[in-house]
Amino acid sequence: MSEPRNELKLLREWDADTPPLTDPARARARFLLHQAMLPPTTLAPAAVRRRPVLRMAVAGVAAAAVATSVVIAADNDPSPRTQPVSAATVLHGAAIEERRLEKPIAPRDDQFIYTKEIIKETPIGGGRTRTYVDESWNSVDGSKRSYVSELGHKQWVPVYRPGQGTWPPTKWTELKQLPTDPRKLVIALRDMGGKPDYSKPMQAADWPMTQVFVSGLLRAPVLPKGLRSAAYEALATVPGIKVLPHQKDADGRVGIGIQYVGRSGTPWAHGGPVLVFDVKTYRYLGMHDRRTAGGTRYEQWSYVAVSAVVNRVMQRS
Repeated sequence: MSEPRNELKLLREWDADTPPLTDPARARARFLLHQAMLPPTTLAPAAVRRRPVLRMAVAGVAAAAVATSVVIAADNDPSPRTQPVSAATVLHGAAIEERRLEKPIAPRDDQFIYTKEIIKETPIGGGRTRTYVDESWNSVDGSKRSYVSELGHKQWVPVYRPGQGTWPPTKWTELKQLPTDPRKLVIALRDMGGKPDYSKPMQAADWPMTQVFVSGLLRAPVLPKGLRSAAYEALATVPGIKVLPHQKDADGRVGIGIQYVGRSGTPWAHGGPVLVFDVKTYRYLGMHDRRTAGGTRYEQWSYVAVSAVVNRVMQRS
């Protein structure tokens, strides 16, 4: 009988002289490794962390724009009426609203991106609701230490060493390299780690990975001009996106939810984070998510209250 395959031994024997992976290639490798560790018969939703890292394991191809019935009230009609609204309609509407409201920024490499995020969470099954006000200062080019807050935990983040990083990228130059054409953006994310092949059409097997990167990109609080609206339109093309009516944001405003769902038996079949949009304008309001910590599961709502480009840590405007 042949010797059992030892993946850890193979990893230890990996060529140490190999150049460090790029951030996108490293993120892709982590996702694929995570997928390989999940047995097909025991897949379950991954534990939720708040940071916009690659934690979304998705699979399956379903209808790209799943319609549902949501309650929409006209300004001059006090009685609400029910109309079918598709995920594509909501996401394209969000892109239009983003272009209308977007205020382009052009930060210098020596500056910081300041964000103030409000997070509310309640233990599932009952308990006290806690509210966190997380303020963070991220170095634009990654050459300086950043100062971040996550659920009230504040810390300095050292400068990344070569080969280190997160998704979405924190470096502005890397974000600027992403296409703002929705079709090209999808392909660029599919081919991360290499040169995008825009002549190659998307295949069914490409969508799970691509959805991970598109959704992760939308978690970034600040993006270059045109990139967020492109990401909304790119997400509208992903098979398996559905609409959830009567969703609430962190301020209690009722909106329309957009969520990725996969086939039965996949990690994402129970649903992942929900993006919440205004029921009339489709303006993005915030996110409804879940996380697990210390054996307790929490319902979580969040939104970015303030964002700005500043010259130093602790500066807010």
